Amino acid sequence: MNNSNVYPFDARGVAKRFRHASIFGALESLADGETMRFVNDHDPLPLLGQIQQRYGNQVGINYVTREAGEIVIDFTIQLGAQNGAPAESAPAEGGGCGGGGGGCGCSGG
Repeated sequence: MNNSNVYPFDARGVAKRFRHASIFGALESLADGETMRFVNDHDPLPLLGQIQQRYGNQVGINYVTREAGEIVIDFTIQLGAQNGAPAESAPAEGGGCGGGGGGCGCSGG
């Protein structure tokens, strides 16, 4: 991956009530082929579901680091992808930020 097309987004510094809106805004500002490198202190499973529902295959999801307290995910814009089933499914296990329409229920921030 070309690092000049990778843009960092550290969610730990964004207030809880603004996180999901900020992430969607950042994703929508990327061009085809660009990547947002997302950093968080927990695995945002509900957010991943929202991204998959909203964008389908047009946003690729790839875990770079997935350890307790350190989550790094690359979200890559791939506009040529068919909208439909996600390229990489979010795990079905519980946890995450409990998001939903009311925003992220994360404990930090």
